[in-house]
Amino acid sequence: MDALARIVTGSAVVDPALVEELVAARRRDDPLEALSVREREVLALMAEGRSNAGIARRLWVTGGTVEKHISSILTKLNLHDGDDDHRRVLAVITFLKAR
Repeated sequence: MDALARIVTGSAVVDPALVEELVAARRRDDPLEALSVREREVLALMAEGRSNAGIARRLWVTGGTVEKHISSILTKLNLHDGDDDHRRVLAVITFLKAR
């Protein structure tokens, strides 16, 4: 009856089990789940178009540390070396799609 009353007043009613399933599916399909908080920060800055030096300055770390984070990000996102693709761009696209 409560659901019908809410529908009559123009509210939406969504089954809690459906919401739970949708949230669980989102978690399962999140390619960024394997990344650490710092790696996500680095990837977000990459998505802003920052260079490695710019990321290093922003996070108060060395350029070498940024390179290690980026290498780890590329590995965790399963982006391997290849002549046809730019892995950094693919990582950023993955980040943007996951948001």
